[in-house]
Amino acid sequence: MRFRVDPWDPSYGTGLDAELGASHQEVDAAVERPVQDWAPVPPDARLAPPPVVLFVDGVRRVDAQVWLDEPVGAAPGLCASYAAGVVRCGPGGARLDATYVRRGLFTTAATPEDVTTTAGTYRAARVVEKPGTAPMQLLSLALQNALGEVELFAAADARDREPGEEDLLVVDGPLRGRQHLARTIGFVKTHRSEYLPPELGAVVARLGAGERTPVFRLGTSWERHTWYLRLPCAVDTPWAGVVRVECSADLPAAQVATLASVSQVTLPRYASTEYKDSRAPQNLYPIAGLERGLRRRMGEQALVYRALRRAALATEPEGALTPVRG
Repeated sequence: MRFRVDPWDPSYGTGLDAELGASHQEVDAAVERPVQDWAPVPPDARLAPPPVVLFVDGVRRVDAQVWLDEPVGAAPGLCASYAAGVVRCGPGGARLDATYVRRGLFTTAATPEDVTTTAGTYRAARVVEKPGTAPMQLLSLALQNALGEVELFAAADARDREPGEEDLLVVDGPLRGRQHLARTIGFVKTHRSEYLPPELGAVVARLGAGERTPVFRLGTSWERHTWYLRLPCAVDTPWAGVVRVECSADLPAAQVATLASVSQVTLPRYASTEYKDSRAPQNLYPIAGLERGLRRRMGEQALVYRALRRAALATEPEGALTPVRG
């Protein structure tokens, strides 16, 4: 029996889910060219990549699950660290341009207070419970929203510090909330919904390295222009090395097509290789380096956890403390 293995590391999920969920997005596939003319778009050999490319990403980590005493019982909470930053790639190489590290206590407790530890202060954020939704799910969503806010701040700050007109800002993940930023694209590594009808989706499987689909428009709760792009890799499966790129729905079609072409001559330059990264080629080298740098700045997890335990012991009534080793 012959079978093929997707190179994406399964510990991160799959590049393409085994069963794509049916999308309820409205699709306009005729943004760049008529539907009947859909075919792989080769890179424009006349087009040069921008001299400066900015990459923005964020990471999150749950440092400890906690319980907060309440008059009617105990309320769950998450003590978490999260961070966002910017890598600037340009003349002279790549450098970590900025990092923003935060710590938060996310809880359903009615009157939470900040938790101060030797590793830093966890700012309290109350999460309102919702019927039918598990509290831990709400807390995780609140953490993700907080990370999104820091990523937005990092992206906006990066754009403010680069006043030139020739750079490109690449946001790791969907562009939602950041589509107002100039010269900005969202870089989506995994695919959980099938947006295109079968006859157009077949174009994705035919893409060669550096080729893309024509631009199409998605929209329900929010709208954006988007296209699929295949990064350099061994094409063993139909969606190997395929990413989806987004930009603002407010841009005119001609400008969107130009931005899509710029992405073709820019993103493949930063694609990772399998022997260096188990998430190759989608995990671009600047993003991988940024994630490592952010995790270092969040501190060693074991030390942070120990600091939280010490802080918790300090809140016990006098005489109720139990010695804890470690």
